[in-house]
Amino acid sequence: MTEVAPRPAPPPVDPGFGVYVHWPFCKAKCPYCDFNSHVRHSPPDQARFVAAFRAEIAHTRQRIGQRRTQSVFFGGGTPSLMDPATVGAILEAIDTAWPLDARAEVTLEANPTSVEAGRFRGYRAAGVNRVSLGVQALDDAALKALGRMHTAQEALGAVAVARAAFERVSFDLIYARPDQKPEDWAAELKRAIDEGCEHLSLYQLTIEDGTPFAALHRAGRLIVPDGDAARALWDVTQETTLAAGLPAYEISNHARPGAESRHNLLYWRYGEYAGVGPGAHGRLDTPEGRVATSTERGPEEWVARVEQAGHGVIVDERLSRAEQADEYLLMGLRLTEGIDRARFARLAGRDLDATHFATLLAEGLIEELPGERLRATAIGLPVLDAIVADLAA
Repeated sequence: MTEVAPRPAPPPVDPGFGVYVHWPFCKAKCPYCDFNSHVRHSPPDQARFVAAFRAEIAHTRQRIGQRRTQSVFFGGGTPSLMDPATVGAILEAIDTAWPLDARAEVTLEANPTSVEAGRFRGYRAAGVNRVSLGVQALDDAALKALGRMHTAQEALGAVAVARAAFERVSFDLIYARPDQKPEDWAAELKRAIDEGCEHLSLYQLTIEDGTPFAALHRAGRLIVPDGDAARALWDVTQETTLAAGLPAYEISNHARPGAESRHNLLYWRYGEYAGVGPGAHGRLDTPEGRVATSTERGPEEWVARVEQAGHGVIVDERLSRAEQADEYLLMGLRLTEGIDRARFARLAGRDLDATHFATLLAEGLIEELPGERLRATAIGLPVLDAIVADLAA
């Protein structure tokens, strides 16, 4: 049985404050992707979008007041299609609203094409200090099947450019691809680890409704590994990364100790973050309580709404204590450090369900850690949704 490596340091009492910036444009839509991403034949008016980002940031600042920003994440879409000046202008607006901490982590997602890698030094000069590359595979046939626009060699070249430009580099790979064998995945993963990056995000391929892959899957033209085969690939993932010194700190994320993504930890530790841009989500602490926000998904519609109302928010819901506690469970149990039971009790106004807790403990799906902490075990992580449902009951 693959072990889940413990993380010795407990999370801080205050997970901090971050800002998520969504850039919704891509050169092409990947057939597995259900993210809020859009392809446009004409380049977007970046100056107009910068003005809208500034307005939405200022609106949110007026609502929640002063904060200090520990992390910023430019996600998408493909943020590396932005001009470096656009990134710099958005960072300036964030720093004006909520001053950036001296050690703030500023991440930008990028595709590993040579064109986008050519902008890396510009992003570094603009204030980005961490890049996350969407490599997805180190096999040309797999990349073509995934609809990616780069080769394996081009991806490795972009990784080298990124390592020269940025203090911190991560990249993504997708596994549990059609016909993928554990030994082939192990070799591909070792090749990735040999690139010397401090962080890897390793995702199992999932079939999402509304995507081209979903249509192919329904037609029987795309067959992904079944449960047992996917579990074998999961085990290879855990064993290979642990042996290389990049243990899992979250279900799909692996890092050398100290190199974890601070922005993603903020999500999983249920911290506060503002979401700006088309289709961005946020969790804000307001005088009325914690609220869940989301903005208009359509890029042009979002800009028009911001220009008219000063923001693009279309969902603004106050979360009940039970909803906050459920979100904390769902996010926090993804981490190998687990959750703080006392914090759950404070959020929910009650302790975890004793009967379900005892059953899950006896079945080896969860385990107790020192300091009244609780986490899912190696056999519990693959069935995390069921565990959360039981504990929240």
